[in-house]
Amino acid sequence: MPAVTRRAAVSALTLTACVLGTHPAVAGDFGSSGDQKSKTSGDASGPTLESHVSFKAEGDSTQKDGGPITSTSVDWKPPACWYEPYWKAKDFKTYMEAQWSIYKSVGGSPEGIADGKDRYKGGHPYKDFNADKNSNGMWWVAVKNPEMKDDPAAKACNRDPFWVNNGENPDVPQAIDTKTLAGLAYQRTKVPGTKISAAPAGRSTVNLPTWIWLDKATFKTVSVTASLPGTGLWATTTAKPDSLHIDPGTDDAQTSPASGECTINDDGSIGEPYAKGKADETPPCGVTYMRSSGDDSYALKATLTWEISWKGAGGTAGDLPNGTFATTTQVPVQEIQSVNR
Repeated sequence: MPAVTRRAAVSALTLTACVLGTHPAVAGDFGSSGDQKSKTSGDASGPTLESHVSFKAEGDSTQKDGGPITSTSVDWKPPACWYEPYWKAKDFKTYMEAQWSIYKSVGGSPEGIADGKDRYKGGHPYKDFNADKNSNGMWWVAVKNPEMKDDPAAKACNRDPFWVNNGENPDVPQAIDTKTLAGLAYQRTKVPGTKISAAPAGRSTVNLPTWIWLDKATFKTVSVTASLPGTGLWATTTAKPDSLHIDPGTDDAQTSPASGECTINDDGSIGEPYAKGKADETPPCGVTYMRSSGDDSYALKATLTWEISWKGAGGTAGDLPNGTFATTTQVPVQEIQSVNR
């Protein structure tokens, strides 16, 4: 066999191995009619097919200094793999029979890779790919989260493709559901940067408090909806600002409150804007530097905590771990000279 033809055959066999379950497959796009529109990409384990879960973001997440949130829980991670519907019966039959032709042309399937004839065609447990049930169900396959394909947890979904009748929920761990979609939406939630307001502006002064606040209008709730076309499955994950943590950037400083945790006010704002005449008062949210920064500045880190909840198809709902996003502001601090505030 010419070298080019052999390489093409090997590539096709590798892709077939993914679908057969030798490597967990990542499923491709299909419309509501079940027409398969596969998208392939390569990695260390060969070509894979992409899941067709889609995402839609809402809210003010377009600022250049914004980005994805970080979970506050070390025990929670987004789903690394799952099972989702992919093939209509006749589509799967056409695809697999084409692969068997490739096997035959290169002298049989590679060692250690079952061709699936007995499982899908011979009645153990499926007969002729369930082609007589083409409109009554779907073949489900293992898929990997494209953002976690190298995570060891992505290898946990290693079942061969299996049949599920329409309207049934497969009794299979990690079968896609609204909670899975909520976790995927969480992973793709991006929030605006934490742009704090501070007074005095420009430069702080040793031993005089710097007031810090966030107006309600400066940050808004953001949400991401993940959906699986053609199934009615969807989940919307919503992130709502909850509290602001202040880290002065030096041990020679005191925060207000002492914990550095500024809680959200009833009106949705955080802290209180500085007003003339309050120079000697303790702000509800702020920092007092005890030492000059000299010719340098202190890196004041403002970390906004976002409360995460979700709701989905069928009246499902729940909470997910809070997320955080931090922004650093350089604050020069001068010695007391003459101060008019």
